[in-house]
Amino acid sequence: MRDRLSDADLQRIREAVTEAEARTSGEIVPYFVAQSDSYEVAIWKGVGAAVAVALLIAVLIFNFYGGWGLGWLHTGWGTVLFILLAGTAGGLIGAFVPPARRALIGPRTLTRTVHRNAMKAFVDEEVFNTRDRTGILLFISTFEHRIEVLGDVGINEKVSSDEWADIVEHIRDGIKQGRFVDGVIDGIRMCGHLLEKSGVEIRGDDKNELPDAVRFRKND
Repeated sequence: MRDRLSDADLQRIREAVTEAEARTSGEIVPYFVAQSDSYEVAIWKGVGAAVAVALLIAVLIFNFYGGWGLGWLHTGWGTVLFILLAGTAGGLIGAFVPPARRALIGPRTLTRTVHRNAMKAFVDEEVFNTRDRTGILLFISTFEHRIEVLGDVGINEKVSSDEWADIVEHIRDGIKQGRFVDGVIDGIRMCGHLLEKSGVEIRGDDKNELPDAVRFRKND
């Protein structure tokens, strides 16, 4: 994931965090991952689905095709080869074709996995470790097309889930338009404005409690 962003991109995001935090006591932590899990299950589901389809095709051919062109399929070795090739193709699709992988994994599993990883990142990056419990994690998992905005208790008391959802939708729209960095920056600015509007005001002795830089998982 780190390789997809230039140093200039990372600097722009960092400056957006610094700017947003200058007006509020909130601490914004952007965290990006390429994908939240390896999802080996997609490979096996791809194999299973392809084998099932191959068996159905074989049965249909056995029962309804009377020509000579597929005579090899009526042999034992031909049927086994056909099923093996189909299973291999299904596994490769489940491993390397992102839209197919997401479909095989299923939206519920994708959402649950990203949320679990976002919660882990919240703890690992100590987003909770601020004086007034005003940390915000902006978690983006690109393969799953999922975005999570997690606020600590000091912020969630003042900000509704619908307001967080608006920020998520705004970032998602930017990414869909091919404006990943701009979408993230807009989302960060929206976080700052929302906190300021909600009364999470900056104090006279406020200090930067969490680094402003983008976080990446070690293997990303």
